[in-house]
Amino acid sequence: MPSTKDVKMDFRDRTKKKKFRKQLKNLLGFRPGKTAIYKLSLIHRSKSTTDHENNERLEYLGDAILDAIVGDYLFKKYPLESEGYLTEMRSKIVNRNSLNTVAQKMGLHQLTFYDKHNTLLRGSNIFGNTLEALIGAIYLDKGYKKTYFFIVNRLLHTYIDFQKLEHQEIDHKNKLYSWANKNKHNLEFKVIDEHNEGGRRLFTIGTVIDGEKIGSGKAFSKKKAGKIAAQDALQKMNIIKDS
Repeated sequence: MPSTKDVKMDFRDRTKKKKFRKQLKNLLGFRPGKTAIYKLSLIHRSKSTTDHENNERLEYLGDAILDAIVGDYLFKKYPLESEGYLTEMRSKIVNRNSLNTVAQKMGLHQLTFYDKHNTLLRGSNIFGNTLEALIGAIYLDKGYKKTYFFIVNRLLHTYIDFQKLEHQEIDHKNKLYSWANKNKHNLEFKVIDEHNEGGRRLFTIGTVIDGEKIGSGKAFSKKKAGKIAAQDALQKMNIIKDS
């Protein structure tokens, strides 16, 4: 016969599971099937005990699916726009800063398991990464159609202001930093040259990835030259297209 302590523990466990399922349903807008895969999608590597008990593989899957569905949605929404326009709009939607903001507005940060004592994680984009992992979990649990519905209706229609986004200038430096962080590359912006030209200081900034100069930019301010250098590197690596 189970002890009183065992009964209390079992009751607490069942109560926690029931609460989690309810929170998950409110977040998703539908009843989840395979709860375990959703739990895995919420575990950051800072809280995992092995290489497989975190959401990084699901993040990889969700990233690919998100790109495909957002691309499909934009293709249909803007039938007269060029490939460059569609690519830039997609970049604005799926960049780390945007996804991180959406994830926090959804309340996903309240369900994410991560090391809250790690100060380096506070300013990171782990919630945006978790959102991608969640999308991967939805795909594995419910398939493409349900995932499409979730992304379009729960994310794009609810949190993305397309009119505002159309006039927003893309931040190429943030995009490049996000790419570098995600793919474990060392990124630096170095001053290659500066001299007077027409009575003003002209700066040449180089984009250096893992010690190799990939792109460069010239402008009369370091900030502007850095943005141009970032855009140049993104284009040379085919992360964005020439518009």
